[in-house]
Amino acid sequence: MVTLVRAANPSPMTLSGTNSYVLDCGANAALVIDPGPPLPAHFDALVEAAAASGSAIRHIVLTHGHPDHTAGAATLAARTGARVYAHPACRVAHDVDLPLEAELTINSLSLRTMDAPGHSFDHAIFYLAPERALFTGDTILGEGTSVVAPPGGAMPAYLRTLARLSQEFAGARTIYPGHGPIVEDAPAKIAEYIAHRHMREGQIAAALSAGPRTIPDLVREIYSQQRVALWPAMARQILAHLLALEEQGRVESSPAGRAPSPAEFEMLNPDLEAIVGAQEAALLQAELGTQMRLDSFDEYRLVKGAQ
Repeated sequence: MVTLVRAANPSPMTLSGTNSYVLDCGANAALVIDPGPPLPAHFDALVEAAAASGSAIRHIVLTHGHPDHTAGAATLAARTGARVYAHPACRVAHDVDLPLEAELTINSLSLRTMDAPGHSFDHAIFYLAPERALFTGDTILGEGTSVVAPPGGAMPAYLRTLARLSQEFAGARTIYPGHGPIVEDAPAKIAEYIAHRHMREGQIAAALSAGPRTIPDLVREIYSQQRVALWPAMARQILAHLLALEEQGRVESSPAGRAPSPAEFEMLNPDLEAIVGAQEAALLQAELGTQMRLDSFDEYRLVKGAQ
């Protein structure tokens, strides 16, 4: 049995809030996937959800290390005595490294654990075979699309992860995402995510076919003028695609020959703390990779003859 408990931390990045999941492990033990933010009311709800099935939280599993999924782990573990499991590359304090590409078995519960880099390099996805259910963290959301931003994430790795999900979990039925509603048609959602990334790559290539472009140029051409507040996030997404295209030898870059305008510099290096405050800025920085300043101002062009 899987119980969704949504944290009361809605924002543009977390959508309606971070999704935590309580799973029955048998032997009166429960496992929580992603304990979410450090909100006492959320911890109460998780403990109550476990108690409703006659269980107590004894295990906490993290999909990845971003703070909207993990900031509550230490407090919930201290309150319940639970052990914390995470990807071996995860820098969040944990007791046990997840067995990647293997089964995590706790009492009667068995989760296939897939190494899932892309959104971050410490991301894992879990498959609960009896329910044909995937727990995808931030790799696939219930609505909208996931952020993939260097240096914490990379588009080639993300596309490989999506391809694996499509090929290896074609029989999956349900996706339990890190944010947004539960997805009832897993294959369709995975296909939608793959198609979206190919569409965005095509838009970038089409824009570059008209001549060299900077990242702000591409953001203004490709994304809606009605969503200017989100342009810094979109700039990082464009950067991830451009780095992937450079890796493939389809795009090359060189200095733009001019300094960015103040608006362009702010798009590339937003002052997140001034915009949203210190607490939200920490999450946005983790998601958008803005700890990596884009001080060089480059333009990108298609490589002649590249496919």
